[in-house]
Amino acid sequence: MDKNTTQQLKKLRKQLREAQENQRYKPVIREKPAEPDHHALFLAAMKDVAPLKNSEKISHIPPAPSPWPKGLYVESPVLNDSMSDFWPWDELEAGEQLMHMKPGQKLDTLRKLKRGDWQAEAELDLHGENIDSARTQVAQFLYHCQQRQFRCVRIIHGKGLSSASGIPVLKLKLKNWLAQMPEVLAFAQANPFQGCAGAVLVLVKSAK
Repeated sequence: MDKNTTQQLKKLRKQLREAQENQRYKPVIREKPAEPDHHALFLAAMKDVAPLKNSEKISHIPPAPSPWPKGLYVESPVLNDSMSDFWPWDELEAGEQLMHMKPGQKLDTLRKLKRGDWQAEAELDLHGENIDSARTQVAQFLYHCQQRQFRCVRIIHGKGLSSASGIPVLKLKLKNWLAQMPEVLAFAQANPFQGCAGAVLVLVKSAK
């Protein structure tokens, strides 16, 4: 075999080796599977389902939204109905303190309440309210305090200094309302550090 033939064979072998290497490392391109036809799949799944003969639809009227803000609506109207203005306590003596306790409470309950042994967990200020609005505010306030398991709360009724007659009207009304409400176990005039003659501390009955 002459020299030229040997060189040609070497060149040809080199080309074959390169072709094999390129074929070995050639990337594999896989086609992306087609997206399934969801409508066709649904029809295939429902092929044995028979449609209902009566296709009439009933439209339900959605309930109207409540005009009351969430968390402020008093569900039971008994709260307001039980707070009557017609009550035997029609007068307050000069300097008389708000103080009352339901039967079945411990004898020192009023003393502890007035002394401030229970810390007020919530407060309602009735300044600027008339009798009707104050009644509603007190009902809502005590209802939600009971739902939140508040033990002692404070209601500020004022001293009546801005009233035309100088008489604390809300103080008398509040005394009547609280005495009638089943949610109230006891109430007493606040001590000087908690409002004194212008506020009352209320002991709330636990919700069942």
